[in-house]
Amino acid sequence: MPALACCVDAALSPPGYALAGDSSLLAPVTFFGVPPATTTTDNNAAVNVAVENSHWSPSLSASLYKIDGWGAPYFSVNSSGNISVRPHGSETLAHQEIDLLKIVKKVSDPKSSGGLGLPLPLIVRFPDVLKNRLECLQSAFDYAIESQGYESHYQGVYPVKCNQDRFVVEDIVKFGSSFRFGLEAGSKPELLLAMSCLCKGNPESLLVCNGFKDGEYISLALVARKLALNTVIVLEQEEELDLVIDLSKKLCIRPVIGVRAKLRTKHSGHFGSTSGEKGKFGLTTTQILRVVRKLEQVGMLDCLQLLHFHIGSQIPSTTLLADGVGEAAQIYCELVRLGAHMQVIDIGGGLGIDYDGSKSSESDISVGYDLQEYAAAVVQAVQYVCDRRSIKHPIICSESGRAIVSHHSVLIFETVSATSYQSPALSTLGLQYLVEGLSDDARTDYHNLSAAAIRGEYETCLIYSDQLKQRCVEQFKQGSLGIEQLAAVDGLCDLVSKAIGATDSVRTYHANLSVFTSIPDFWGIGQLFPIVPIHRLEERPSARGILSDLTCDSDGKIDKFIGGESSLPLHELEGDGNGGNAGRYYLGMFLGGAYEEALGGVHNLFGGPSVVRVSQSDGPHSFAVTRAVAGPSCGDVLRVMQHEPELMFETLKHRAQEFLGQQMEDEDDNNSIHNASALASCLARSFNNMPYLCCLTAAMNNNGFYYCDSDDFNGVSADSGAGEDEQWSYCCA
Repeated sequence: MPALACCVDAALSPPGYALAGDSSLLAPVTFFGVPPATTTTDNNAAVNVAVENSHWSPSLSASLYKIDGWGAPYFSVNSSGNISVRPHGSETLAHQEIDLLKIVKKVSDPKSSGGLGLPLPLIVRFPDVLKNRLECLQSAFDYAIESQGYESHYQGVYPVKCNQDRFVVEDIVKFGSSFRFGLEAGSKPELLLAMSCLCKGNPESLLVCNGFKDGEYISLALVARKLALNTVIVLEQEEELDLVIDLSKKLCIRPVIGVRAKLRTKHSGHFGSTSGEKGKFGLTTTQILRVVRKLEQVGMLDCLQLLHFHIGSQIPSTTLLADGVGEAAQIYCELVRLGAHMQVIDIGGGLGIDYDGSKSSESDISVGYDLQEYAAAVVQAVQYVCDRRSIKHPIICSESGRAIVSHHSVLIFETVSATSYQSPALSTLGLQYLVEGLSDDARTDYHNLSAAAIRGEYETCLIYSDQLKQRCVEQFKQGSLGIEQLAAVDGLCDLVSKAIGATDSVRTYHANLSVFTSIPDFWGIGQLFPIVPIHRLEERPSARGILSDLTCDSDGKIDKFIGGESSLPLHELEGDGNGGNAGRYYLGMFLGGAYEEALGGVHNLFGGPSVVRVSQSDGPHSFAVTRAVAGPSCGDVLRVMQHEPELMFETLKHRAQEFLGQQMEDEDDNNSIHNASALASCLARSFNNMPYLCCLTAAMNNNGFYYCDSDDFNGVSADSGAGEDEQWSYCCA
């Protein structure tokens, strides 16, 4: 009799008989084509894993996760099976490579063990990578200009909206100063940020002012011009021109003006929606002509010096790029013909990132070119049009934010447990009364299931199994079927699915992370990022899983991955696999340095991750942590939503004093004073700790109060030796 028939018939066995799945029975032969289930001891399992791993290597993991595709030249797998960072790109020497796992251990290990005691999740920034990206972009344009005989130069700007972090922007200004790299702002606070940073930059660096503008924005931009910053006010709307003219006269500041053109060229992907004639920003050719005439009438046509356009982010191919640049170059030449003193053609953003390593021009998350091909296409398109029109070659400017900052930042997070759906155990009591309690239709389904199993009609078994389960659920909802019987039906139906290989083997790995805070583009627009274990890559992944975050939201999961995969190859968690004694298992999300931090919110009041800056050094581990900042505390995120943590703490403190004081009167409890101190410490720590799970040295302390060790996690500033009043005080992180 086939194995499935044995399983089904077991449900009819009287009490005392062995049931299917009982450990006293030998495992029956399964269906043809399905490998038989095997039982192994822990020692045998360890031997099997060792045998599997002996045929595995870090290079196979690199291929499995496509690291050489999306990661080159900055990320690779080292001989220890850990992700290595190559901070200087292709020019990184072997001894300069940085083991990412060593950074995580240095940052997250408790201070008592020589670590920094920062909790995860963690953003690791590599300013050396940022510097290399800037240099590679500049070198690509320099080479294209020299090789094609272009008679001007390239001068990029970084759009600060991609990542407004102070140190990121300051690094870009510092690293790009030698080649006049500037900044682009799209709002008043971004303009203030850019003005401040560029005071320390090259005086020739451009400050491009994009976005919607009011009088205050335009006044700020004119003041920046007065402060000897190379500021260009780009008209996004026609009505902005009147403000520029009026305010420049009142302030007696001669502006430099640009116009953003709406091109006909656009790409059809998600990121192309901001381009074309119906795009959100820019002027039509009719509006551009009106701007030229008005400037000419007021004697300011010489102020018009820059043409800006944007085809859309993630431009997929150089063919589309050259088409758009060529169209814009024609507009540029026409503006020169009309008398404008044009100097700069700003091609906007669009330089794409290959998120999946496919080098495909047919995908929203990949591009079919590299930096050199991109630069060559731009230079050639501008030069071709200008030469035909006998127009002097303009300065070429780009706003390539995504391409500059994406690689320099890695998000590290930890899985705290892993689960998979377990078939309910077959209950002896439930099976004994199963058939008697079934409705006539359900009983018919059961007998049909048994008959189909005997005949070996496995697809039919699934049909009857599903029907039986649905009928039993309806009976349970009506109150005519007990929970034991329902559990028995669940177990039986799961056995059927398992026997024919129809079960879902994908596990859920619970991540100490908020998708909404740290990877908002995945939730918002389905943007995919490479996610990879940062260690154990010398081992063969033995499971497939999806990632579930900490939020109380069904959208808080990652179930789509690069390569069109709906699950990710992962390793079994070491230890018990359910937290506690489980081994640490770290995953990294790569290429997320643009937009994710700025877009992240505080859903469920989970704040941002901890952040460290890591530079390559000549030390024993090839790196130095130059800055480390813990993520926002519970108090910080409460304050964002207009709560007042100090007052909240006072309220809880008084409630505790009242409660424990009453306890002292009722019970004459000598420990109440000590308990009050412990409770106060627990409350203070709760406000000061990060909202994420404490996976490192969380322990039961202070007579049962649970909290993370502040010495390990930079919690409250009061230490164990502080007085009672200090322990009751709320301390800002």
